[in-house]
Amino acid sequence: MTVNHILIVDDEENIRHMLSMVLSKAGFECDTAADGMEGLEKIRQNLYEIVLCDINMPRMNGLELLGHINQEKLASTVIMITAFGSIDGAIEAMKAGAYDYVQKPFKADEVLLTIRKAQERERLRRQNIYLQRQLKKEYDFSQIVSKEAKMDKLFEIIKKVARFKSTVLIGGESGTGKELFARSIHFNSERSENPFVTLNCGAIPENLIESELFGHEKGAFTDAVRSRKGLFEEASGGTLLLDEIGELPLQMQVKLLRVLQEEEIRRVGSDRSFKVDVRIIAATAQNLQEQVNEGRFREDLYYRLNVVQIEVPPLRERSGDVPVLVGYFIHKFNERLGLDISGMNEEASALVKGYHWPGNVRELENTIESAMVLCDGTEIGANDLPAKITERSSSGNLSLGEDNLSIKKHTYRIENILIRKALEETGGNRTAAAKLLEISHRALLYKIKEYQIDL
Repeated sequence: MTVNHILIVDDEENIRHMLSMVLSKAGFECDTAADGMEGLEKIRQNLYEIVLCDINMPRMNGLELLGHINQEKLASTVIMITAFGSIDGAIEAMKAGAYDYVQKPFKADEVLLTIRKAQERERLRRQNIYLQRQLKKEYDFSQIVSKEAKMDKLFEIIKKVARFKSTVLIGGESGTGKELFARSIHFNSERSENPFVTLNCGAIPENLIESELFGHEKGAFTDAVRSRKGLFEEASGGTLLLDEIGELPLQMQVKLLRVLQEEEIRRVGSDRSFKVDVRIIAATAQNLQEQVNEGRFREDLYYRLNVVQIEVPPLRERSGDVPVLVGYFIHKFNERLGLDISGMNEEASALVKGYHWPGNVRELENTIESAMVLCDGTEIGANDLPAKITERSSSGNLSLGEDNLSIKKHTYRIENILIRKALEETGGNRTAAAKLLEISHRALLYKIKEYQIDL
């Protein structure tokens, strides 16, 4: 389509002439047609960004022309021209797909402003289409890097499940890429052009989570100064990812179960329920079956969520993927950071392969980015890797190094190792990890932040 190419369709010659002069002076390329029939033939033969079209014309009026443009999917934005007192026809045209209308007698500035607004809307529409395509490309199944047979089987499952609305439960340790799988399911489904919304169930205070999910009416509680949509409404027509579903309070589990069963929600403070069309994907680093057995997670909700189960294996169980992922991340960060790193030397490669990666793919990605930023040459060496990799043997013991007897430094390293090990053994459950470490939950959260441990 030629930008700034406009077709003026009007049975009044003076209107066609006046608009052509005004628009040509403003930099537009203009063609004209005396009625809808002539206009339709020109639209079929040329690509017009904008069609300025009178409503009342002989042979074929503006509404009929608009109908043909819609039916034949001709790529033009239509602005109607209407006489004073004929607004009803213009409104009818807008309902049928016209962008806007201008009213005779009109001023040149008014016409130009309406056209500029239509161009901006079209620019945003094209940009949105481009971004949607980029998202689909980014979350295409081919972007989930692996050479392991067990992962190939997993890819086949998510390709199949993407086509349906069925609820999916994604399990796996923290950092394995559960959200990436969820996004891939969404962006390869028929819902891909609608929202993908996420909620970390463990990050929202218990007294706010109902409002966060379902929204609230004005005055529902002290701080509710205005009505607000919840995440279910925001995800309408799309997908809602409930991350760390095991952290959802029991009271909210009952309400979520009702939503899944009835596909309708009720805002806090409202007495009216309404239908929602949302696909639910739940993710957890915990063993929900154990939580069900212990009475901490509702069995009926567990089975409602667990229609299709996907278990993402930890990185240590697919060590063959480490070199592939390293190459992928080097390529990714070369493009993002404007670097030219060719790879890793043998020593660095051996250290990376020998490390057990308790933080899984996320930890590996962060490590590669850090190493590339610190690297002085074109090849990552052992000195560019963090101490947790270079100073820890495959058995998990500390290597003190020569002349390094600082209690302060080794206390930091020991705490770091023990916290990571506890989180690894508990599948990322911070409460259980705190019990293993024999420290308070609050102290653990502080140390996780201090040591920058990725969960």
